[in-house]
Amino acid sequence: MSEKLFDSEIKVMEIIWEKGPLSAKEISLIAADSIGWNKNTTYTVIKKLEAKGFIRRDEPGFICTPLVSREQMQKQETESLINKFFGGSKKALFSALIDKEDLTDEQAEELQRLIDKW
Repeated sequence: MSEKLFDSEIKVMEIIWEKGPLSAKEISLIAADSIGWNKNTTYTVIKKLEAKGFIRRDEPGFICTPLVSREQMQKQETESLINKFFGGSKKALFSALIDKEDLTDEQAEELQRLIDKW
């Protein structure tokens, strides 16, 4: 999947990932409550997500089912970020992340455990 998710699309995908397959109406009610969107805004974003292949809408009830997982999108977006800003180098990304922040001993140990697991 090479398509990107815009911020508004991520908001709707988060609802679907969190709650599972939902009707477009249920999504619009949740979005109205949590984001303050009206029904038309939510339906427009749902249509865009369907056109991009991120969700499938089924009858009856326009049930929206995710076609990509949150983890797949996180990986794709992370790889895009690494390629765009760090020349494809995970090391450069990692260095940038820890260079700007003082890590506690506990955080450093946890990072070391993750690296050792790799």
